Amino acid sequence: SNLKVHVASVHEGIKPFKCKICDYQCAQKSRLKVHMDSVHEGTKPFKCSKCDYETAEKWTLKKHNKSVHEGIKPYMCNLCDYKASEKSNLKVHVASIHKGIKPFKCKICNYEDAQKKNLKIHIQTVHEEFKPFICNICNYKTAIKSNLKRHLESESHLRFQRE
Repeated sequence: SNLKVHVASVHEGIKPFKCKICDYQCAQKSRLKVHMDSVHEGTKPFKCSKCDYETAEKWTLKKHNKSVHEGIKPYMCNLCDYKASEKSNLKVHVASIHKGIKPFKCKICNYEDAQKKNLKIHIQTVHEEFKPFICNICNYKTAIKSNLKRHLESESHLRFQRE
């Protein structure tokens, strides 16, 4: 049942389905398929009509629209003006910003972060120089898609384009 799977994965940490490419683990075979399709195959059929966000799942697109485009962020930090669309994001914020808890540490330099995904991005971009998003006009490269978008809209890039 769904409750048994929830208890086993969330409360007991049992995640029998493992990705053969990265360290992702999950409790359901269907979640592993979504992971493989979206992360390793780049299949993201649900696209936002208001920006360039795309995702593998319909519910994630709905969540994106509510938080990004409708500004619905019901979880508020009682120590600063930070607001989050999800309770888990608020927990990470409080732990990292207000308590200084950053359990994910780089083995190469002194970088540390509260989120594993940010450490992974750090290692890829800083130490492995993995930067797949490339400007086709100048030599700018980045690992983060939104950074390329910001670059393409920047005044310096527009000036370079006009020359």
